[in-house]
Amino acid sequence: MTTFVLVHGAWHGGWCWRDVVAPLRSAGHDVVVPTLLGLGERAGEFRPDIGLRDHVDDVVGALEGADLRDVVLVGHSYAGLVVREAADRVPERVAQLVLVDAWAGPDGASIDSLAPEYFRSWVDSVSDGGATPVPAARTAGVTDPQQVAWVEALMTPQPRRTFSDPTRLTGAVDAVPCRAVICTPPGRIPFGAWARGFGWPTVELESGHDAMITAPGALAGILLEDA
Repeated sequence: MTTFVLVHGAWHGGWCWRDVVAPLRSAGHDVVVPTLLGLGERAGEFRPDIGLRDHVDDVVGALEGADLRDVVLVGHSYAGLVVREAADRVPERVAQLVLVDAWAGPDGASIDSLAPEYFRSWVDSVSDGGATPVPAARTAGVTDPQQVAWVEALMTPQPRRTFSDPTRLTGAVDAVPCRAVICTPPGRIPFGAWARGFGWPTVELESGHDAMITAPGALAGILLEDA
């Protein structure tokens, strides 16, 4: 049995992994799905000063609190920065990292520093009171009307500081095996180029960016290869 820890990206919550969790558990594996501070069902805890470090603390807390070891730690999108820093802090608990269309950079990088100009400009233009409002589901490749209704009803504003805080890495994460799932068709953010720059093995998944919603069975199948 493998323990999977699935970490959602910006504006989402643990809810977004619903249709990935079921096949993993059906295959006999344990699955932990934390929701990051101020998001999803924890939106009532939102504060404008929530930053990247708070979300890393959430993941480290989930691993240490249940004394989880040898986990497959999965991060989608924004959570690429979160899970890499978490694995850097407690590498002895992580057997494998899987980054799903995820932001990734060296020590000191942030979403603001990695993002193309159009993304930074959009974030700056819409953010107010320390929060970045929810984008349309279609921007993440979700087009089915029922899925759009589900996603847009549950997404919540993202603390703006999580995009500006720099990641803190000692280099310990570099010893943790990692592979990347690259969602296609590709968008304007170079997730594939970042993964290849790190030299990680990659697999492409035709799904659009929110693969856990639009292609959960196929994504679960990829994750089961790491079990």
